[in-house]
Amino acid sequence: TMQTIDKQQLTTWIKQEAITLGFMQVGIAATAELTEEAKRLEAWLHKGYHGAMGYMENHFEKRIDPRRLVEGAKSVITLSFNYFPPQIQTDADAPQLAKYAYGKDYHIVVKDKVNQLLTDIRTRVGDISGRAFVDSAPVMEREWAKRSGIGWFGKNTLIIHPREGSFYFLAVLILDLDLDYDAPMSDYCGRCRRCIDACPTAAIDHNGYVMDASKCISYLTIELKDELPEVFRKDMKNWMFGCDICQDVCPWNRFSKPHNEPDFLPHPQLLDMKKADWEDLTQETFQTIFKHSAVKRTKYNGLERNIAFLKEL
Repeated sequence: TMQTIDKQQLTTWIKQEAITLGFMQVGIAATAELTEEAKRLEAWLHKGYHGAMGYMENHFEKRIDPRRLVEGAKSVITLSFNYFPPQIQTDADAPQLAKYAYGKDYHIVVKDKVNQLLTDIRTRVGDISGRAFVDSAPVMEREWAKRSGIGWFGKNTLIIHPREGSFYFLAVLILDLDLDYDAPMSDYCGRCRRCIDACPTAAIDHNGYVMDASKCISYLTIELKDELPEVFRKDMKNWMFGCDICQDVCPWNRFSKPHNEPDFLPHPQLLDMKKADWEDLTQETFQTIFKHSAVKRTKYNGLERNIAFLKEL
């Protein structure tokens, strides 16, 4: 029975299993209602910082209490998965792609691994309730990451780890299993404001820690389905899908090490495409180089829109 399994041993085993599956950091927090965060989220939505992302307003109750996603949930496991690429685009003048989108869609790749972890846990302890989430449900991943000590909540609003930086995906596994819990980590942003000063659209609050997503280049190039606002034309800094500026300038990312996930390697053509190649991008080439990529979210027309917007500079 589950009673015979030592909690500490089980916790250690789960963490080792996650590392074996390729995860970088693993932290575990006790489930709780996120009351403080609920207030912050409400204020953030009230200011319209979510822009056209109407879905951010949905399932508010589930977002702030994981027990509404998994009945009887006791633990929230947060996992990080490295995506820092071994090589980046070779033409500095070409429209830029956020590094996370180089390879196969992380929703699929990482979720498969979390589900494998859940299967492994069930094999060991029996039929427990659990659900895996990778950017796919109303879960406040960064809050759980912070609570479980796999990083601190940085001024650029991303989770930062002192040895691993921030170029990784977050995944969450909610379980009705009692485990040992980790403590949060201190904030080491200090007085640094490189991300705040470097953001071309001033999407990060002047004190940090709050993001007006409706001004973020990632939002503009991916989430926004309408025309790109004229006011941002001169500030896009050549990004056609996503943006890495607030990570690229972060001093903690000088410790980023390349991932070793074959699924995250880009299509062989991708990194060497020149500016002209992108401006002449055909539907066929788009389908080939982004076959299983997260870039498919914007579709060919969306990427075309972004490239054309940059071209008119």
